[in-house]
Amino acid sequence: MNVFGWMNDQLLRMTLLNELVGQGVASVGLDPASRLGGSVQFFVYDVIKIFILLSVLIFTISYVQSHFPPERTRALLGGRSGLGANTLAALLGTLTPFCSCSSIPLFIGFTAAGLPLAVTFSFLISSPLVDLASVILLASIFNWPIALAYVAVGLVVAIVGGTVIGRLGMEDQVAAFVRAVPVTGEVATMTRAERVTYARDQVVEIVHRVWAYVLIGVGIGAAIHNWVPAEVISTLLGQDKWWSVPTAVIVGIPMYADIFGTLPIAEALVGKGVGLGTVLAFMMAVTALSLPSLIMLKRVVKMPLLVTFTGVVIVGILSIGLIFNAISNWFI
Repeated sequence: MNVFGWMNDQLLRMTLLNELVGQGVASVGLDPASRLGGSVQFFVYDVIKIFILLSVLIFTISYVQSHFPPERTRALLGGRSGLGANTLAALLGTLTPFCSCSSIPLFIGFTAAGLPLAVTFSFLISSPLVDLASVILLASIFNWPIALAYVAVGLVVAIVGGTVIGRLGMEDQVAAFVRAVPVTGEVATMTRAERVTYARDQVVEIVHRVWAYVLIGVGIGAAIHNWVPAEVISTLLGQDKWWSVPTAVIVGIPMYADIFGTLPIAEALVGKGVGLGTVLAFMMAVTALSLPSLIMLKRVVKMPLLVTFTGVVIVGILSIGLIFNAISNWFI
């Protein structure tokens, strides 16, 4: 346990890096204990840490993803139905794209291939909401119980959400052109060198796509952490406030960011005493129900199905937020 704790602190939390950044801040005449100095330390440390972890994790996970192209994922799900198929779809969603907008083309392909609506929606919810990188990044900021709890509840939302949508029998609410999209066959197997190249290219592409959101998220986190009084945050989003979870969802939906950009904000909010459930609800709303992804989804499904999907996911997120606020002492 001591070895595990040391590895978690040094490799994930990067406490040595934080100390070095603090020394660097002090060397330029800023006091790390002051608001300005603390904000600078928070910003520099979190940006460096997130980008290091992000690059390593994306490379590793993309290498794994290269074994699961859309055609293979579709083949694994083909011919399956019921709770088992929804669970498998949600699990496979953890190995696919990092944001909801890039998972929608896969949703179209799965629907065109004739997969049940319940399966495709379990995948669509899980793909942006939960991924292997989120486990490591959450553990680096909070702890392993919280990281694993986030993944578990994310999968529950995906499985239950897909099941509910499937039971409603709304197959006729998918745009007609989606069913007519041609389905490609199995792709050729990559060589090891091609997998390495693919993983490297994914690092470049994803970092290029999310770097601005990471900087904005860390900046907001630094401001909350050092400039916004804890009593103000507590008044607005305190764990004892019934409106904290709905407010977090309402604030999160209009935003567009990957989980990588929301983590620094979540870290700062928890540090100010915001309930764990409220923070999880905020992160889930941003990643699973971002406004741009809903606009894209509207192009491939009809309004009744879009409203149903949004409503089911919101109810799931609200439920999880309220439950985790009630049991947060188990994790913190």
